[in-house]
Amino acid sequence: MSIDVNNILYGWYPYMCLSVFLLGSLVRFDTSQYTWRSGSSQLLRKRQFRWGSNLFHVGVLIVIGGHFVGFLMPDWLVKLLMSPAQHELIAMAVGGLAGIIAIIGLSLLIHRRLADPRIRNTSHRWDIAIIVMLWAQLALGLLTVPVSAMYMSTPLFETLVAYVKGILLLHSNVALLLVGTPIIYRLHILLGFTIFLVSPFTRLVHIWSAPVWYLGRPGFQIMRTRNEALRTVRNQSLGVGDLGPASAPVKAHPRSVMGD
Repeated sequence: MSIDVNNILYGWYPYMCLSVFLLGSLVRFDTSQYTWRSGSSQLLRKRQFRWGSNLFHVGVLIVIGGHFVGFLMPDWLVKLLMSPAQHELIAMAVGGLAGIIAIIGLSLLIHRRLADPRIRNTSHRWDIAIIVMLWAQLALGLLTVPVSAMYMSTPLFETLVAYVKGILLLHSNVALLLVGTPIIYRLHILLGFTIFLVSPFTRLVHIWSAPVWYLGRPGFQIMRTRNEALRTVRNQSLGVGDLGPASAPVKAHPRSVMGD
């Protein structure tokens, strides 16, 4: 690969992808809020959904968190807590285990989406394309683990960390750091930025609206008995208020409004 192509793919392309990711998400939220949703197919078929969704989301959240911590942790803090070899070993172990969990869950979701005719027929092309891209990205990430083990005695890991930090800190000529690195890492980086590029046009925009506040919300669901509902309808049709002896009272069910 020539230096010019390397600079375009790993020097300019990442900034284009991140710009489209941020601006595109903002524009879509401002102009097309009706499409701002995950497009869940849980109602069509619950089988495989719970296991697949939980495994994928738990695994991928650990992977993303590990990338942020592993690549963006200040150098002085890394040196204070561990050696470079220990840093790389922890990244390989945690990332590898989380990646396996995530790819198993995503494989279940892909099989469910493609094997069930109802889900496949209601899926948009980008629904299928994005989960295949995510699966490929997870697979490339897992393939980097044995390659990293082969380069434990080299500064490869520190080079990759310096590249990621260089992109975020707007360092010049940062793409030159990847010259000569194994192709598996460069493909992993390229596909990762491509996923950022297409995210505003897919269901992945729902990551901006992850309802994490539901975790601490007590929540309740208002329920009424059949007799109470019928009495209310009857009184409304007669134009009278809610008079007479009360039937079954309104009940508060301790389950969340969101349901299962």
